Parts: sequence; structure tokens; C-alpha cells
Amino acid sequence: MPYTINQPEVLAEVEAVFARYEDALVHNKVEVLDELFWDSPHTLRYGATENLYGYAQIQAFRAGRPAQGLQRRLLRTVITTYGRDFATANVEFQREGSARTGRQSQTWLRTEAGWRVVAAHVSLLD
Repeated sequence: MPYTINQPEVLAEVEAVFARYEDALVHNKVEVLDELFWDSPHTLRYGATENLYGYAQIQAFRAGRPAQGLQRRLLRTVITTYGRDFATANVEFQREGSARTGRQSQTWLRTEAGWRVVAAHVSLLD
């Protein structure tokens, strides 16, 4: 295999940037969320109720999203790195006041600007 899975220093980098993302998400730090998504027309985010194609659509969604009800509890987090420049982060979560389980998947890429989400998916289980 030409790459190493979960190289400790790379895994630590992605865990840190993921923690920063999570903090920004639950505290509605839109500027940080915008920063952590790759500014590209190739970036996509499939949400629980929306399909967003390209950074501009994702940024517009974040700008118009209500700031209430964002708190959540992570039930399980699995971060895996592949070599030095590629990673996935997958979580199961529950929003405060809800019994439904949500799932979030992110694909992270190391860019010249740092680690960025290039694809994301959020869904809720019934």
C-alpha cells in the first residue's frame, strides 16, 4: 500500500481541524465554517433538506441558516487519514431535544490553505 493509514501526526491534524469545525458548527461561527470548506465549484454538501453544489451555494446556505437549535451531542466519531493529504470524518449525533440520530460524513483534503472539506453529507434516521 503506497500510503499510511492514520499516520499519528496527520491524524492529530485532522482531529484538531475537525474539532474546530464542530465548535464552529454548534456556535454558528459562519466565517470559520466558510473557511473550512474548499472554495471550489467542485465542493458539494448534501444536507438533511438541501443539495448544495459548489462553494458559493454552501456559503449562501450558511449565511441564511437560523442560528438556533445547533447544539448536538456526538455519539460516535470515526476519523481516518489516508497518506498525508486525504481524510474522512464520520459522526453519529443527536440534536438537543431530539431522539433522532443524525449522520455526518466529510471528506477532507490538505490544500495550500490547509485542511478543507471537499464533500459533506448530513442525514437523519427515522
